[in-house]
Amino acid sequence: MTTDHTRRTARTARSAISARGLRKSYGDKLVLDGIDIDVTEGTVFALLGPNGAGKTTAVQILSTLIRADAGEVSVAGHDLVRETDAVRAAIGVTGQFSAVDGLLTGAENLNLMADLRHLGRTEGRRRTAELLERFDLADAAKQLASTYSGGMRRRLDLAMTLVGDPRVIFLDEPTTGLDPRSRRTMWQIIRDLVTDDGVTIFLTTQYLEEADQLAHHIAVLDHGSLVADGTPEELKRLIPGGHVQLRFADVPTYETAVRALSRTLDDVPRDDDALTLQVPSDGRVRSLRALLDLLDAESIDAEELSVHTPDLDDVFLALTGQPKPGRPTGTAENPLTEKAVTR
Repeated sequence: MTTDHTRRTARTARSAISARGLRKSYGDKLVLDGIDIDVTEGTVFALLGPNGAGKTTAVQILSTLIRADAGEVSVAGHDLVRETDAVRAAIGVTGQFSAVDGLLTGAENLNLMADLRHLGRTEGRRRTAELLERFDLADAAKQLASTYSGGMRRRLDLAMTLVGDPRVIFLDEPTTGLDPRSRRTMWQIIRDLVTDDGVTIFLTTQYLEEADQLAHHIAVLDHGSLVADGTPEELKRLIPGGHVQLRFADVPTYETAVRALSRTLDDVPRDDDALTLQVPSDGRVRSLRALLDLLDAESIDAEELSVHTPDLDDVFLALTGQPKPGRPTGTAENPLTEKAVTR
């Protein structure tokens, strides 16, 4: 992700969202346990976590919908408590469930938002036309929103959020229920908002590929605590388990490979039924070349070879495991959790 945009962001390093010691309880249930969040201006920040981890509560607090029990928060340069109206003027929120009114046309939905934003008739209609064109909805502007496809409704929903020209946008599960093509269209829209308009995106999603594709920075929330944060690549490097899988065509070749690899490796996971071996690897070309050289030296021919490196699914599963008995709530079973917390 080393782009001109990334370098420009690194130089300015201005914070669009800053939270310190964010805490929230409902009765005796602790939902957020004093978390810290930093979101750099003009980037995509993804908050991941299993259901019940506290993601929605965090978004509701940061978008002024509910109050925190404790903590200091700044959004778009404004104090969340003392300057609530200024924060609301600077943000947009697109929830998981569409706010589109199916009884209105696409244009009418946008005009309504413009009126609610007190843009004035001329400016409001100009903004509506601009957004309809930008989101490829101009041809459907006079159609009832109830006739729109899922992807069109989602684009209209996001366009409605943009009527007020927000500098920070909270996107909650923006592509839930969309087909792969519509999902990728939405991804490109999100990228364009950041690269072209300098908007900051706070994203929550259950699609780990989505976070990997879009986010400059990711935080993982579990049981109300942040258990890891970093770039996608940094998080992937926390997780061991990269390997090369070899599949062989017959038992003699398979057994020869087992003996050859066992002379240099302590542990080579094997599947005798599938005739496959998993050779530990960091995924680098040098490691792969060394393995191929070893097989070639022993005249061993693998029928199939595939390289597996840890992805965000592996990170997510490792860092949000079930706590062991006797361990504090919020401490994942995997020892990488402690490593991640102290980063």
